[in-house]
Amino acid sequence: MDLFEHASRQEQRQRAPLAVRMRPRTLDEFEGQEKILGPGSFLRRAILQDQLQSLILYGPPGSGKTALASVIANMTKSYFVRLNAVMATVKDIRTVVEEAEERRRLYGQGTKLFLDEIHRFNKAQQDALLPFVEEGLLVLIGATTENPFFTINRALLSRSRVVQLEPLSVDSILRILRRALTDEVRGLGNYRLRIDEDELIYLAEAADGDARVALNSLELAVQMAEPDSDGVRIIDRSLLREVLQTRIIGYDRAGDAHYDMASCFIKSIRGSDPQAALYWMARMLMGGEDFRFIARRLVIAASEDIGMADPQALVVANAAAQAAERVGMPEAKIILAQAVVYLATAPKSNSAYMGIARAYEMVEKTGNLPPPRHLRDASYDGAEVLGHGVGYLYPHDFPHHWVEQQYLPEEIKDAEFYKPSGEGFEGSIEERWPASRAKQSCEDESQEGQKLNKGRD
Repeated sequence: MDLFEHASRQEQRQRAPLAVRMRPRTLDEFEGQEKILGPGSFLRRAILQDQLQSLILYGPPGSGKTALASVIANMTKSYFVRLNAVMATVKDIRTVVEEAEERRRLYGQGTKLFLDEIHRFNKAQQDALLPFVEEGLLVLIGATTENPFFTINRALLSRSRVVQLEPLSVDSILRILRRALTDEVRGLGNYRLRIDEDELIYLAEAADGDARVALNSLELAVQMAEPDSDGVRIIDRSLLREVLQTRIIGYDRAGDAHYDMASCFIKSIRGSDPQAALYWMARMLMGGEDFRFIARRLVIAASEDIGMADPQALVVANAAAQAAERVGMPEAKIILAQAVVYLATAPKSNSAYMGIARAYEMVEKTGNLPPPRHLRDASYDGAEVLGHGVGYLYPHDFPHHWVEQQYLPEEIKDAEFYKPSGEGFEGSIEERWPASRAKQSCEDESQEGQKLNKGRD
């Protein structure tokens, strides 16, 4: 790199957004992620000792994935290459590989490849990386906002360590903002500014764990503020509101947020917490989720988690789904909210859900067991010759419309699939269902029933 190229890069860095200029240069400057980068942690030791193996950095925007890669670039003795998967091609990978082979052969220097948005690489592109990561020619550092277990090839994952980054805390973002305000080289330290601590806290909270949003919003506010007669730019709440506009709801209908929030939503209903269930539904709807998806989940929850404890729950959920479809958004959210509250506060039972699961398991285990002959279809001529329907007892011909009779195949005649929970409405089932059998103790009643039953299918 000559003097002119160096000057050009310096100028580009000065024109870059504040979030780029303020990227940490060392681990001591890196804020947040104490769980993975705290003193004595595996990742911290690996970076300090320059013994890093391939990584997949997974976390929401602004959590520090690119910032951590910059720290690694500053601290490693390896040659550091940056690519963005949105624009990179297999040809670019080949070029990186060829240059890496040459560096290793001529200088004994390793190569670290930072691949931002690695989830954008398709299977073929990821496969092109695999042999070079496997042999150690490239140490891959991939960054992704999407769950790598869904978007990255298993083979590549097995050769990498997945590191999950969390949204930054308000305190972490506050420290980053204060550093930017005082840094005269990379930050805003050359401006004469007045911003109260309350406004900084407001900005840090509004950033929702995203340091990039916080820094770039602060820079925009500084640029928009008119200097007063003393040349001081005042950053007040109204200016910050104008800069921040509407709070962005982090949600991706096809990604992790969709599955994670849907899981929180269903588990809140299952856990009988209407407050949390309404909150997660609001998050999904405000993030752009299709209300029909939520309606379908309510219908499922009505049977899976409430079931026979309150059979009316399925009626309510289904009616809400139909009504929401009829009126559409935004009013549909009110209808869905009513169903959510009903389901969350209803008694719970998963007995039907577990019953069909046990039945499926039995079918998988035992295969095609023959049905009992007395239960087989006897509506056609000749069925009796085959023994079909012979001995069948018609329950309505017996007192209390019940008679003891075998309905399961002989091999599993004592199997139990449905087990009442005793909750809500199901409590009455538990009381009357076994008792109905006990009522049949009189032998002459049973014999009379068999006479009446003669000739029936």
